[in-house]
Amino acid sequence: MKDTKKFLLAAVMAGGLALTACAPTAGSATPAGSGGAKAEPVNVGIIYSKTGPLAAYGATYYEGLQAGIDYATGGTGEVNGAKINLTYADDGGDPDKAVTAAKDMIGKGYKVIGGTASSGIALKLAEQAQQNKVLYISGPAATDAIQGINKYTFRSGRQSLQDVATAGTFLDTKGKKVVVFAQDNAFGQGNVAAVKAVLGAMGANVEAVLVPENQELTPFARQLLDAKPDMVFVAWAGATSGTMWQALSQQGVFDAAPVVTGLGDAATFGAYGPASSKISFLNHYFPGAAGNDVEKKMIAAVEKAGKKADLFTPDGFVAGQLIARAIKEGGSDADAMVKALEGFSFDGPKGKETVRASDHALIQDMYQAKLVQKGGTWAPELIKAVPGDSVAPPEKK
Repeated sequence: MKDTKKFLLAAVMAGGLALTACAPTAGSATPAGSGGAKAEPVNVGIIYSKTGPLAAYGATYYEGLQAGIDYATGGTGEVNGAKINLTYADDGGDPDKAVTAAKDMIGKGYKVIGGTASSGIALKLAEQAQQNKVLYISGPAATDAIQGINKYTFRSGRQSLQDVATAGTFLDTKGKKVVVFAQDNAFGQGNVAAVKAVLGAMGANVEAVLVPENQELTPFARQLLDAKPDMVFVAWAGATSGTMWQALSQQGVFDAAPVVTGLGDAATFGAYGPASSKISFLNHYFPGAAGNDVEKKMIAAVEKAGKKADLFTPDGFVAGQLIARAIKEGGSDADAMVKALEGFSFDGPKGKETVRASDHALIQDMYQAKLVQKGGTWAPELIKAVPGDSVAPPEKK
């Protein structure tokens, strides 16, 4: 663990004025324009998976965003007297569809774009942000390639390096053969790179079994067994998670080697079956993990809307906080909004979070968790919170 911390703390946290993310009230906001005239609305485009393989993630992001905007604006939906107009587009998991939506919004004068749980789509939207000089705040997309990709791109969730570094705080991998079992896409490939960077630096010998989209899983599970791993690191997302875990269980992977993975959304808690007690879980978030006032307000707001907080609810909530901050300090000027977010430190649903000024990494606490049976169902239980600075990704310049 000392080696991991040394490796991860090579980056120096960029200094920034600590600003508590208290919601500005309508009374404290100063309307823009002379003579008290009503400020012009600010249009914000949100591109997310309303449909497609990541629709469940998109739904929780959307719900968190509603709560985050409400919290950050004191319930007014306004910043400095300017109404935040949110326009939504469904990416459906399709990069071309997402880019078309982004170009349409940018063509209409939108200066802020947010969203997507897809790493591949996030990279495409980051390109649009750079080319058109608009602010982009990605959603749950975990690809490390977003970190420092350009001055206009930020994130509201965690990244793969933080996931893997969290696992590194409770796993002994020195001299071990670690095989990554992942989807052959930007998310899976990013996890392979992160495992090599983090656990490889701890002395692990890292290999990978990557599964192309829409492939029968059994042959790949057998390939995983044939690799004779000392440890298996699973990086999987989306609607096929349950099928994947079933394939690994049927092929006896859990009896062959210890398995570590990220604890997914609530829909997956029962998918691990009897193997639940055999898996070591790193965790981005589950309801109740942080226990702070902001988290409680987020959960209450989501429940008031008739929904339940889940894995990526904080990503939407934090997006709301960042959007409000950017508009409050930068108006509709993209460069001014960038400056407003760089070094921004605030109280989020996971505790103190900081946008590192140098590369826009979002420093945040992570968790180690386990699944336990409660009332006949599986539920997450916190083992420990892992401080954000101890799993901060290396600084990218």
